[in-house]
Amino acid sequence: MKLSLSHKVLYLSLLLLASSLTVSCSDESNSNNGPALGNSSSTVPSVEAVKSRYGALPLSERLSGTVYAKNQVSLYPEIPGKIETVHVQNGDFVEKGDPIVSLQDNQYREQVQQARANLRINEARLKQAQARYNELEAQYKRTKQLSDQQLSSELEMETLQAQMSSAEADVDLAEAQLEQAQSSLQEQQDMLSKTVIKAPISGTVGQRNAETGMQVSSSTQLYTIGDLDNLRVEVVLTDQMLDNIEVGQTVRIYTGTNVNNSDFIEAELSRISPFLNNVTRSTEGEIDVQNTGNKLRPGMFVPVDILYGQSERATLVPTSAIYTDPNSGEEGVFVATSLGSEIQPAEQVNADNPPPLTEPTDVQFKPVDVIAEGRMEVGIEGIEPGNWVVTVGQDLLSSGRQQARVRTSSWERILALQGLQRQDLLQQVLDRQTNTNDSSSQ
Repeated sequence: MKLSLSHKVLYLSLLLLASSLTVSCSDESNSNNGPALGNSSSTVPSVEAVKSRYGALPLSERLSGTVYAKNQVSLYPEIPGKIETVHVQNGDFVEKGDPIVSLQDNQYREQVQQARANLRINEARLKQAQARYNELEAQYKRTKQLSDQQLSSELEMETLQAQMSSAEADVDLAEAQLEQAQSSLQEQQDMLSKTVIKAPISGTVGQRNAETGMQVSSSTQLYTIGDLDNLRVEVVLTDQMLDNIEVGQTVRIYTGTNVNNSDFIEAELSRISPFLNNVTRSTEGEIDVQNTGNKLRPGMFVPVDILYGQSERATLVPTSAIYTDPNSGEEGVFVATSLGSEIQPAEQVNADNPPPLTEPTDVQFKPVDVIAEGRMEVGIEGIEPGNWVVTVGQDLLSSGRQQARVRTSSWERILALQGLQRQDLLQQVLDRQTNTNDSSSQ
């Protein structure tokens, strides 16, 4: 926690320094509109503070999730061949069974014709064998009648019986060859049908890798298809997380570039695999989600919060308010002791025209104990709710300064700053410095 908080303080301090430059220029340009501060005010640092409050923290686990389409399938040809027709484009919706790609089928059609001709030959052979058997059977019946009247020899009867046995075997052989020919025809027809790659499910196709005339094999991926209205987000859960996390808990999937309270989709943890990886000691959790507004796309990495309870009630401050003394390692907050609870946060209307700073006011470092940690705020013991705690600029006070000019900020502004990505913070610093230099040159 200490490392991440230090990073947040560093980036927020950069913003503060840039903001201070803007405020200084504004003070100079408006010196005739208000009382000027003494020369000593230039040595008093500028900070931002927010009023601590009392409440309970929602306990959550922040994870990174990967988005997949429901029933997401990669399409491969089952047989090698050259593509003759591509029926769909990226982004097209297809129904189950619709043709996606057709391969050249001349070779397979010829094989079907040969198999069909072979089938007819074997059907004719079977008829011949059956006719021969029927003929011998009729002859045997006539001879037996003569034999009963002692008009035929015993040798003649034995000869006919042997011929009938041979004819019966010929029929069995012809039937087996016919079945083999039928199976061969069915196999060749199946091969012919595989020249048309069809949609195995209804969904949207993408990741096209199919062009007319392209030679493909069974290892060539042609498309990916999936249901984009119903998605699945997968997260990795460690064995320690499973002590608190279970199926059915509320999750928030953040869909914007900046994580804030209004840019998320709420769902439930749908499944947890019961088997842990024997190397990483982790497993997978799955979240089924309706893709409202098409804010998610398969393949995206998204921040996911799993909410698993609430902390005990305590004094709450933003995470950026916690400062670690580099000399003693003690954690605490800087409190603007002379600002009362009646002071209201200044409204941030325009980022280029920030609210005014107070006159130099006393600040004091107070050690605290962190008793609960949320994603954007922490619960502490050591100060009472209603105190103004410094959230931006603690490093400017770490040298022992006991006064600062304070800009009273709202919780919404500080939480929004904490939610910004690192590159967003640095870009704001650069923009503010550019604007300040432009104003100075004029």
